[in-house]
Amino acid sequence: MSYLETTKDVYKEAALTPDVGLCCTTNPIWELPGLKIPKIMQEMNYGCGSTVHARDLTNNPKILYVGVGGGMELLQFAYFSRQKNGVIGIDVVDEMLEASEKNFVEAEAQNPWFKSEFVDLRKGDALHLPVEDNSIDVAAQNCLFNIFKAEELKKAITEMYRVLKPHGRLVMSDPTCEQPMNETLRNDERLRALCLSGSLPIAEYVKMLTDAGFGTIEIRARKPYRILDPKNYPTDELIYIESIEVAAIKDPMPADGPCVFTGKAAIYFGDEDYFDDGAGHTLLKNQPLAICDKTAAALKALGRDDIFFSESTYHYDGGGCC
Repeated sequence: MSYLETTKDVYKEAALTPDVGLCCTTNPIWELPGLKIPKIMQEMNYGCGSTVHARDLTNNPKILYVGVGGGMELLQFAYFSRQKNGVIGIDVVDEMLEASEKNFVEAEAQNPWFKSEFVDLRKGDALHLPVEDNSIDVAAQNCLFNIFKAEELKKAITEMYRVLKPHGRLVMSDPTCEQPMNETLRNDERLRALCLSGSLPIAEYVKMLTDAGFGTIEIRARKPYRILDPKNYPTDELIYIESIEVAAIKDPMPADGPCVFTGKAAIYFGDEDYFDDGAGHTLLKNQPLAICDKTAAALKALGRDDIFFSESTYHYDGGGCC
């Protein structure tokens, strides 16, 4: 049985019998006016963070979510896109689609604003999305890409890129790991299905996205997620896994390479009111400016002694320049 078939079986079981411990979400449930999340959706929240960000969801966006779970994030997306078929939910597991559809009936009862027709549930998988080219404003996945091996991951990212409109956003939450995993862990199909043994280092994760053509990458959060320990997993040492939240934007690729925001800032503290590097970056005196890693390197290369550069915080909340 392939790891993809194993994954289907794991989530079929989770659809039929909700498994609260299947994934360990690192975000609290959204608290928004008039939004009630049914308990069953919370129990079937099999993600490792959140892909729902209000700033991504303006002007009635068309939203795609792959790997529906119990429907919680679909409901949250629908809160911002209250239109028929405004949110498309894709899953390869029939039982998960059926569970989500049932959960939406309960969501309707608890949320007067919500209608099940806001969500268009479709059978399909991340490698062959049943969605038209350039038709989606915001695409999202939570704890899904991490199950894929390299070739399938490239295909899944390419598919997301295909369906997004220009300047559309791919918003993701996945486990990452800087420590190398031994061969036993890497080849354990059930651990991969549980989003544990396929964790990539952040740099490799970002490169996969930029190789697909995404010109701007925002790392929005990096948080503790799991420990794989010798008592419970086939490893000789502790392996620390983090949850990372990333937005990849379908901007044109700059001639000098992608703009990757990892939470760096520059602060000018010289004698003038501001500093202008002549390349589109203006730093007001003692006002931090968010900058991408590429811009940080270019400003540092100027050799000035009146600009401070922070390290990567791995938290970026928009603004700044590249």
